[in-house]
Amino acid sequence: MPIPCARCQMPLPKWEFRSGTTATCPSCMSPNTVSVFPALLQQQAPALPEAALAGEACCYDHPTKRAVAACSQCGRFICQLCSVDFAGETWCPSCVAAGAGRAREARADTSRTLYDSIVLAIPLLSLVFWPLLVLTGPATVILAVMKWKQPLSLVRRSRWRFLVGSVLGILTSAACVWLFVYLAMSGRNAK
Repeated sequence: MPIPCARCQMPLPKWEFRSGTTATCPSCMSPNTVSVFPALLQQQAPALPEAALAGEACCYDHPTKRAVAACSQCGRFICQLCSVDFAGETWCPSCVAAGAGRAREARADTSRTLYDSIVLAIPLLSLVFWPLLVLTGPATVILAVMKWKQPLSLVRRSRWRFLVGSVLGILTSAACVWLFVYLAMSGRNAK
């Protein structure tokens, strides 16, 4: 079971914990302090498959070894040596190598939604559609607050887009409130 980074949720390498309880995340470079059982960090002995007895199911790739599971994708019986745990399921090496079914999801994140860029773009794009300023100002601030702690990108980025987008959202909200008050006051003075 991998230990996730507290900031970006990427798995931390176990070799970082060999010298102590702190590790630096290789993707976001944030320091992490972790307390784990020492058994988690120990090298595990390789799994040796047991020999199949007469009448027992045997592995598809190793006919002399006892099957311990069936592949979730193709249904082949597999031994302990061949079983690959992926997303809570057991897969055979052939399905993993072929990229069958959801095996393509086994790759690390290759893209993320850039909420910080969205927060910056909403108030700027709402200037084109100016009647929407009443909705986009508060929506920008709410989105910035909700997505502040989510990982930003696969590459290192700062949160300045959140700050600028929030300031623009607050300014557009204030401008809309001022415009409504101004129109209400000028309507009273005209009577």
